[in-house]
Amino acid sequence: MKFLDLTKVYIRSGAGGNGCISFRREKYIEYGGPDGGDGGGGGSVWAEAVDGLNTLIDFRYQQHFFAKNGQPGMGRQRTGKDGDGILLRVPAGTEILDEDQETVIADLVNVGDRVELARGGNGGWGNLHFKSATNQAPRRANPGQEGVERTLWLRLKLIADVGLLGLPNAGKSTFLATTSNARPKIADYPFTTLHPNLGVVGVDNTEFVVADIPGLIEGASEGRGLGDLFLGHVERCEVLLHLVDGTSETVAEDYATIIGELEAYGGDLADKPRVTVLNKIDALDEEERADACTALEEVSGGPVMLMSSVARDGVTQVLRTLRGQIDDDRLRHRPQEEAEPWRP
Repeated sequence: MKFLDLTKVYIRSGAGGNGCISFRREKYIEYGGPDGGDGGGGGSVWAEAVDGLNTLIDFRYQQHFFAKNGQPGMGRQRTGKDGDGILLRVPAGTEILDEDQETVIADLVNVGDRVELARGGNGGWGNLHFKSATNQAPRRANPGQEGVERTLWLRLKLIADVGLLGLPNAGKSTFLATTSNARPKIADYPFTTLHPNLGVVGVDNTEFVVADIPGLIEGASEGRGLGDLFLGHVERCEVLLHLVDGTSETVAEDYATIIGELEAYGGDLADKPRVTVLNKIDALDEEERADACTALEEVSGGPVMLMSSVARDGVTQVLRTLRGQIDDDRLRHRPQEEAEPWRP
């Protein structure tokens, strides 16, 4: 299934049905009078976050969603049928933006969140509503209200607890594959990851979700490389895991590049808690490790952890540090396995 996190949709709510002009005319029945019914209401367009979806690929093949119009009223005081509405089912974490791609209409974070995007038009009144003592035979009825037509953007921001950051080939996908059942593409060339990946990581009988996004390079905020649009998928994370390639000769510059792109992206992303890790230490000797760690501590101004995803060296310690940064309400606890009774 292809990953899609941004798409445009065209929606239109249903128009209300027209009111009816009708008079009761039956043989041998006096005092007929007006009996025109009201028009039915038009259908509305709703959006709801549902479980089981993690991409907007369904909206790639259908972008137009039109609700049904209400039926007009009829004689004998019969009201027209209401038009059927339309429900857009989206993944949890979907933002609904106006046509300018800046105004946020709704943010469906949790499963079950629901919002009305376009209200259906009201049905028009029939001439029965306009009957009075001075106008006993009104010949007017209201038309139905027009529907609402809008162009919207749907943008998906994945719901994850930990977000992976780093330059291309920093070892993000390898870390995700080592610690979870996710199988992202891993290769020895840059930009192996072309779309975000999610993995469920477990440590000390607890589980949390890790999001791997494509690597950032200098100038990503200006469109270089794959850009910085993927940073939206780590906006909701509790903590960021910043991986730095220990085999690089410019460790400090690599760290500064990522921090600069976070600040250029805006928001509070640069202020989120971060765990800085020097990765690929299995390819370094003791002296090289010490030099790289010292340079990284000077530029980051905080502690630096050492890890090798391939050799699984220091991975557990990193996971425990991440777990300590995540709110307990977001952690998922593994069920304790009941011990089988002893049998002779």
